Amino acid sequence: MTKQTDLTQGAIQTDCSDEGTYHYAVMRRAIEVIDASGPDLTLDALAAQMQMSPSHFQKTFSKWVGVSPKRYQQYLTLDHAKRLLAANFTTLGTADAVGLSGSGRLHDLFLRWEAMSPGDYALRGAGLTIYWGWFDSPFGPALVMGTDKGICGIGFASEMGEGEAMRDLTSRWPEAMLEANPDRLRAWVDAAFGAEGGGAAKTPLYLIGAPFQIKVWEALLSVPSGQITTYSQIAAHIGHPKAVRAVGTAVGRNPISWLVPCHRALRKSGGLGGYHWGLPVKRALLAYEGARAEAVG
Repeated sequence: MTKQTDLTQGAIQTDCSDEGTYHYAVMRRAIEVIDASGPDLTLDALAAQMQMSPSHFQKTFSKWVGVSPKRYQQYLTLDHAKRLLAANFTTLGTADAVGLSGSGRLHDLFLRWEAMSPGDYALRGAGLTIYWGWFDSPFGPALVMGTDKGICGIGFASEMGEGEAMRDLTSRWPEAMLEANPDRLRAWVDAAFGAEGGGAAKTPLYLIGAPFQIKVWEALLSVPSGQITTYSQIAAHIGHPKAVRAVGTAVGRNPISWLVPCHRALRKSGGLGGYHWGLPVKRALLAYEGARAEAVG
């Protein structure tokens, strides 16, 4: 087998329906309008700027997140993040107390995971076959990569573009053999993004990183959907309370977005901070989870 060279041409798969990406595009434009207009923006004004009728926009919006545009708008504000920090963000120590840490733990998506050994990680992917494919997701085009053991990478291309997303993930494991094979990943992707016929228990992860990074990513897996944590809390959880900056770097280097929920890590001030795949994506991920949690609750 030779290393794949043409990594972006003719490989896009729409394994979920195009409807998901359309809804995400609507959400992304709405976020931009809300950011520019402030909290007093009305439904009629928002729909007009989106070039949609109020009723059609409301229906499309509510179908995607399960709540009204006005309610969703509240999940996009800094005040919401601060309220979460004050009242609703998870205490990672609780996960320890109830035995939810370690390679056998389950979180809200019931993910099974294991980590590459430090020795194998030092080989930069040599001897490892990584399958990849492009898939439609609720958050735009998603590049998914995986080994025989599980998903090892998910990147979103709506902000940085497909070529850059591919270069980003493939650079993590430069010596690996890459094979375009979306069929090997489809069941896991369906489970990851909640498509019918999938199953959350069918979404194993294979964490490829340095030991410190894997500790940080394990901590992220302890944060339930709809809740958040801070970089300083993660640092304390892994036994390095002064390593907040290093924790932030490790969070930013998480290759498995969405499933290893780095988007749930915020600054201590309540600010969203950055996001490797683009801040609009992070805002959409957090709002999506918050609104879904409310709709289910």
